[in-house]
Amino acid sequence: MASSGEEPRSGSPGRAGTGTELEEEADAAQLDTAEDFEVLEEEGEDDEDDLSELPPLEDVGRPREDAQPPEQGAGEAAGDPQEWLDVLGNGLLRKKTLVAGQGVDSRPQKGQDVTIRLKATLEDGTVVEEDPALTFTLGDCDVLQALDLCVQLLEMGETALIVSDAKYCYGAQGRSPDIPPNTSLTLEVELLAAQDAPDLELLSGKEKIQLANRKRERGNFFYQQADYVLAINSYDIALRIVGSSSKGTYSHSRQAHLGSWPCCNPPSGVCAVDFSPDEEAELLDVKVKCLNNLAASQLKLDHFKAALKSCNQVLEHQPGNIKALFRKGKVLAQQGEYREAIPILKAALKLEPSNKTIHAELSKLVKKHADQRNVETEMYRKMLGNPSAAGTPGKCKDKLPWSIPWKWLFGATAIALGGVALSVVIAARN
Repeated sequence: MASSGEEPRSGSPGRAGTGTELEEEADAAQLDTAEDFEVLEEEGEDDEDDLSELPPLEDVGRPREDAQPPEQGAGEAAGDPQEWLDVLGNGLLRKKTLVAGQGVDSRPQKGQDVTIRLKATLEDGTVVEEDPALTFTLGDCDVLQALDLCVQLLEMGETALIVSDAKYCYGAQGRSPDIPPNTSLTLEVELLAAQDAPDLELLSGKEKIQLANRKRERGNFFYQQADYVLAINSYDIALRIVGSSSKGTYSHSRQAHLGSWPCCNPPSGVCAVDFSPDEEAELLDVKVKCLNNLAASQLKLDHFKAALKSCNQVLEHQPGNIKALFRKGKVLAQQGEYREAIPILKAALKLEPSNKTIHAELSKLVKKHADQRNVETEMYRKMLGNPSAAGTPGKCKDKLPWSIPWKWLFGATAIALGGVALSVVIAARN
């Protein structure tokens, strides 16, 4: 998937920035970005995440033609109410055609790579984003939801005005420093081109790495926005790219083949290209980062079984991966499996003895495990009818030190009777 111009800055409508541009916050430090993190920040874990205000992964339903435009703050969006299309039927996302396109049949399809001209403005008309040729995969959540939902309704060559609530833009977080929290945006969009996305099996190693990293970085953006569902979606797409065929293939004409492509089978004109060792290593690195970030997102949503699977996949490739060990220990601890979690965290701490976060988590689990064992011990005592140690009465003072327990007496009597019976049997045989 190609895009023109320089990479947009972090949080732009185009796509998230590189890993080095991510903010150094507690949640962000959990992610595997382009740089390594020395400490796994886990502050504020006891606070439950409020997911009630997160933007849902919505799709375009049956639009209504009778939607009213916003009364205030729409800037240049004001116009004839009959011209507005209520995309989702909730009044929060509206589209109006400014320049007609080439017909309904020219609309792009999900999964295609589309190129648009974009101009984003605030309610007061301040321009916060301009891109003459922004390229993204439609339906992959590579851009703002407002764009992902509305571009599929554009005809080729159409120019449209989109007025979107903050819910489908940057939400409650906004984008520092130019887009305040809970800010609606007006987007002027022109559909320039649409074409099928490249076959993943035909990508070179370098192209596959770049595409997977772009999806991973978008997942990091959603993670920072506390939208873990969309983060998981982006990480899954990146993993699908990395997990596609490990061979790159490309075609060429028979004329180009003559004398130039000795590696090919002339009748087929298809050449298989091995990835270099460096490319294979980099693809594995991207895969591990995506799996680690996927586990972090799944853990946020209490999807423990899925998070455990993601951690195990990392450890299959890198048994000493500290983040995977740490998160696996946390997943098991969340499920109450303290006995299994403690050795895993000890292994992580052995690899990085100075990590205070692992120290704190391990100490907490050891205490919880001790409390769990005490509860289980008390429960077993009650089940067996034995009083607890605290309620056990002292030994009777008048009990003689040479007194023999009744169990021993019973056993001795049984042995004596058995011996007498054996003697009688032997005498009868004689």
